[in-house]
Amino acid sequence: MSNHTIPHESQTPDQIVTCWPAEASIWLENLAPARLEFAAFLTAVTEPVPGGKRLPLTILVSNDETEASARVAMGETAVLVRQNYGDVWTRDTAPVFLRRDGELIAARFPFNGWGGKFQIPGDQTVGTAIARMVEARIIDVAMIAEGGALEFDGEGTVITTRDVLLNKNRNADLTEAVVEERLKAALGVERVLWVDKGLIGDHTDGHIDNIARFVRPGEVVCMAPYGADDPQAEMLEQIATELAAMTDARGRKLQVHRIPSPGRVVNKAGDVLPASYMNWVIGPRNLVVPTYGTASEAAALDALRALFTGHEVVGCRSSAILSGGGAFHCVTTHIPAGPNS
Repeated sequence: MSNHTIPHESQTPDQIVTCWPAEASIWLENLAPARLEFAAFLTAVTEPVPGGKRLPLTILVSNDETEASARVAMGETAVLVRQNYGDVWTRDTAPVFLRRDGELIAARFPFNGWGGKFQIPGDQTVGTAIARMVEARIIDVAMIAEGGALEFDGEGTVITTRDVLLNKNRNADLTEAVVEERLKAALGVERVLWVDKGLIGDHTDGHIDNIARFVRPGEVVCMAPYGADDPQAEMLEQIATELAAMTDARGRKLQVHRIPSPGRVVNKAGDVLPASYMNWVIGPRNLVVPTYGTASEAAALDALRALFTGHEVVGCRSSAILSGGGAFHCVTTHIPAGPNS
């Protein structure tokens, strides 16, 4: 049994960390709407259970204007820390945090802008700053990966995608077997499960946190096509078929649940966007799901309520955040609870 601990995300962490949307040159007309969506999501995900404490939240802010914006939006519900960063995708630019015999470890993967697509100053250094801020011991992992590419069940299983970790734009010289060995050594996982591809239009090349998530050990949820014009239909069917054939680290055949996808979501130019209900974050009280104003929203939330009976399932709009390429899980990182939490 590994002495590493990466819990399932239904276990309340010590805190979550994010970066406040800062650069108008990146977000353009979506900067103000994205900030509103951030505030609604972060308020919902940190909401305590009755009689409990609000989930601690740290927001990195890059300058006076960003700090003022975050303070107005979040009040005293967050700790603001001045720090340079590139963009908001903290799940990917931060290390993967875990516990090893109780000690907080930051597994730091080199970050290359999702295969060289986006090179924003600060993205390569903010992960180290976050690790030092939370007083984690840093270990370097000799392969390129992002946190959004790794989905953990809390019992030794991780799911990832070949189109990300085996992509020539990341780890061209590494075999699947070598990648598995390095993930096991760094993160303490015992079994690596592989989905081939992710969503169309996803500039990450197919992060798992947009296509399949663990409900609990032994059970995963993914999406089913919605509407006759769902551009992701073929991919979603393939993902479900692949998951149904998998066995986890405890020898359990995965039970696969499906919820409706958002269906066809496009930008003003008509480009297909990787809209997904999978990119949720779980807080003490609420499981907060990104929504996009599509017709399948109510059915998707109801399906998740049936699976996550210990939490309130709430939808928060994420259309402006999606314009940047992701949603709620993408913009946060978890600091797992310690032995005295």
